[in-house]
Amino acid sequence: MLESILSSAPASILEKALSSSALRQQVISNNIANVNTPGFKKSTVSFEDKLQGAINQIQLPLTRTHQNHLDAGRFDGSMKPSVVVDNTTSMRVDGNNVDVDKEMASLAKNSIYYSAVAQQMNKYYGILKSAIREGK
Repeated sequence: MLESILSSAPASILEKALSSSALRQQVISNNIANVNTPGFKKSTVSFEDKLQGAINQIQLPLTRTHQNHLDAGRFDGSMKPSVVVDNTTSMRVDGNNVDVDKEMASLAKNSIYYSAVAQQMNKYYGILKSAIREGK
């Protein structure tokens, strides 16, 4: 039972969102570190559209407790963030396309996103903790 609570759709979605945000942090940091590298092409992380698609497919997060119960839709957790290299633009003569101002703004935005998802995860586990304590 504990395994099904911890691997529920909300927990899986929040975990995937946190890991994709951590990956985005690494990609943005790499872009910033290579701002002066000739020919370097920036990368971005694509995840939110996949997350929205997965959320739209989820029905009520029900658990089958008996073999005769109907099975509800489940989040399978198969979506993964993808790193996309932008080869289409060039900011400078040397071929580098990193705009440090945009990257710094993306870094700040990602930091806020990560904090918000972490807070939601804390709330989710707080609710579970409260339910377990009250159920004794």
